[in-house]
Amino acid sequence: MKRFKYSLDTVLDYKMQVLDNQKAEHAVILKSVHQKKREIQQLNEELKEFHQGFDKSKYMGAPIESFRLYDMCIGLMEEKINAEKEQLSVLKKKEEKKKEEVIAAKVDTSKFEKLKSRRLLEYRKAEQKEEEAFTEEFIIRGLITSGKNSDVG
Repeated sequence: MKRFKYSLDTVLDYKMQVLDNQKAEHAVILKSVHQKKREIQQLNEELKEFHQGFDKSKYMGAPIESFRLYDMCIGLMEEKINAEKEQLSVLKKKEEKKKEEVIAAKVDTSKFEKLKSRRLLEYRKAEQKEEEAFTEEFIIRGLITSGKNSDVG
């Protein structure tokens, strides 16, 4: 019997490449989501420092210009944080969409893998039946040949 050849191997290879590409793209987006979270965390730390400086200035009795400066810095930092949070929200949506694409590609790929597995199992069963038939034929021929030899003698 000839060797097993899955006729859809090229399709399966293509589907695997698509899946690998989707996974790589998802990883890049996920990395940018984590990076954006770290940036927001750093900005929140800076905002906290501005608040602490402002509280310290109030306690020490600083001039009004210092209060205005802190107020302006706090306001700008809050705006920057909100803008970064909006960007994070966009990135999360993009990541979720890519995750769904990865899942769809995985499902698509697994269909072809299961089909290949099924066909390989069918091939092996057919191969086993062929081997059993060959063995039976060999035994029967051996018996026939040995039966003819005993008739001659």
